[in-house]
Amino acid sequence: MRARIGLMALLLLVPGVTQAQEAGLFDAEGYRIAHYRGPVHRSPEGVGRIAPAAIAGLRPDIDMILIDVLPAEGGHRAADGRWQLAQLHESIPGAHWFPESGRGAPMPDIADWFARGVARLTGGKRNRMIVTFCRADCWMGWNAARRLRALGYRNIWWLAEGTDGWRDLGCDLSPVRPAGR
Repeated sequence: MRARIGLMALLLLVPGVTQAQEAGLFDAEGYRIAHYRGPVHRSPEGVGRIAPAAIAGLRPDIDMILIDVLPAEGGHRAADGRWQLAQLHESIPGAHWFPESGRGAPMPDIADWFARGVARLTGGKRNRMIVTFCRADCWMGWNAARRLRALGYRNIWWLAEGTDGWRDLGCDLSPVRPAGR
């Protein structure tokens, strides 16, 4: 009987621990800052969600600008702004890769590089269609879309399925290098 009461008490405590853990997943501005791989059920405010099949019918850099924010696994950005990569990264053909820019709190040089890079790609036009992504069940594409909206871009779309959804559609990925400085 005592064991049963102890087990019940433990089970009652578990939801409290889960709520405490959830509280540490987002910063005060609403960006996801931890455990980036997990289900994402809604788009950021002011951002649309787009399906992989819809992307397949659009032309990169003409109809839209594709922004991949998946981190450079094992790689890093050197002081001169060049990326030292540990492995090849494949993305949706025509995508511009901005590694690490989907983090909730990217390093200041990464955040600046991202903002300047998107401004260059859009020609400063805040109404250009921009699609952000990483992988399925990844908050980094979500964060990037939210960040672009905060920077004043008005035509932001989030590809929730990311490169996984593109591949599931039967489309090929192609090698990509980090976007230029």
